[in-house]
Amino acid sequence: MRDRRIVAVVYDGFQLLDLAGPADVFATAALIAGGGYRLDVAAATAGPVRAHNGVTTAAVAFDELTDIDTLLVTGGLSASRHLALAGPIAALARRARRVASVCNGALLLAEAGLLDGRRATTHWLVAEDLAAGYPRVEVDADPIYVRDGAVWTSAGVTAGIDLALALVAEDHGVALAADVARGLVVYLHRPGGQSQFSTAMRTAVPRSEPLRELRAYIDANPAADLSVPALARRAAMSERHFSRVFTRQVGMSPGRYVEHSRADAARRLLEATDAPLARIARDCGLGLPETLYRTFRRRWRISPADYRRRFQQKEA
Repeated sequence: MRDRRIVAVVYDGFQLLDLAGPADVFATAALIAGGGYRLDVAAATAGPVRAHNGVTTAAVAFDELTDIDTLLVTGGLSASRHLALAGPIAALARRARRVASVCNGALLLAEAGLLDGRRATTHWLVAEDLAAGYPRVEVDADPIYVRDGAVWTSAGVTAGIDLALALVAEDHGVALAADVARGLVVYLHRPGGQSQFSTAMRTAVPRSEPLRELRAYIDANPAADLSVPALARRAAMSERHFSRVFTRQVGMSPGRYVEHSRADAARRLLEATDAPLARIARDCGLGLPETLYRTFRRRWRISPADYRRRFQQKEA
């Protein structure tokens, strides 16, 4: 089996897991299949490169590289300070069969013009920055990874593992990718998108103590009357003023927050209980099982029953 050369681009302050996760996927695939991949770490200059967590890795210089199959650009907190790498990355991309990024490494691909006219994803925290800074990129913050032609982008940090598994499946078939996933104890196809991890973190903590208490009340009482009139009364505000203040301080409208909170409550019950779907829908304020189903399909692209089968934690 001919080895495919994977070149991972790093820089000072990169996210180590953006490199280590995919590296272990490709190494495990090569171990199982008896070959198939070779990984090189590359930087602007040869020598040690320090990750954000302090771990140092050795890198070859960009100009030493030949015969690139896959160019993989890592992300990191310092990614936006290394946009000058866009030129070398664009040059390397022209010699590669395909290009990929992990996390906010998509910023470097966008700066290089490699995402123009393409759909792409990145870490949900920087998705708005990517969309605002590069209007020619169609940014979708929810998927774990996106393929648009020969360009692949992935979501935050551990999504690099999902991305690498998808690349292995494309190269050598789903069976090998599944063997790698089992060996690494990860999902071959992780259900849902980034929204399952980011819902609580997307909202700001309200500055107002009454609104902080109200948000806690919403989360603790999903089956209660959480309509805007009811919530406005609890906050002792007019409906219009309440909606405006809540949206400004929390970062989303009251109705949207309630929908997200109820969906999260249903998700927790699916993980932790064997309660029928009808009871979960009722206890979480979603009413009917059909509403629960539509909510899960819209937010996590999976049915409640499938979510329960994949995520429920049962006692031995």
